[in-house]
Amino acid sequence: MANEAQRSFGVFKPVGHVVISLPDAPAADRAAAALGQQGIAADAVHRYTDQEMLRQIDADIAKASPIASVGQEMNLILAHRVLAEHGYHWLVVAAANDEQAAQIARAAEAEGAERAQHYGHFIIEELIERPGNVAQVAESPDRGLDAQTPSGKEREVVDRATRGSPANQ
Repeated sequence: MANEAQRSFGVFKPVGHVVISLPDAPAADRAAAALGQQGIAADAVHRYTDQEMLRQIDADIAKASPIASVGQEMNLILAHRVLAEHGYHWLVVAAANDEQAAQIARAAEAEGAERAQHYGHFIIEELIERPGNVAQVAESPDRGLDAQTPSGKEREVVDRATRGSPANQ
């Protein structure tokens, strides 16, 4: 689980890592294997199940500093919680630089990743572009994350995935 070095004001913020959300365990398995084929060391990839992520997020929310809501960290963990409630799994992968982070995201997207964010000291960059021409608008703690980003559309993504899954037809 996350240690204190991966937190900002009590909220999960793994600087120097790419946080990848995948719709289920098999997709996470495939993405982890693809990263291994790229030469990413196994100890650089940390896996979180939906239940592990829910426990971590709930603990973060309970002890988060009010300052955490000034940036987007709190919005991100709330967005991650929506996905975790619907069974999403995560890979948190150490990335040496921006180029490697982009390569990690591309490999994970090819295996079904919905989102990948590269956590820097000052910014958190979305690495998987969403289709469409919706203009980005300002983000704020009150407004949440921009709807153009996947994190602004988790409920829609999960609803689409649920409607389209064979178990629900």
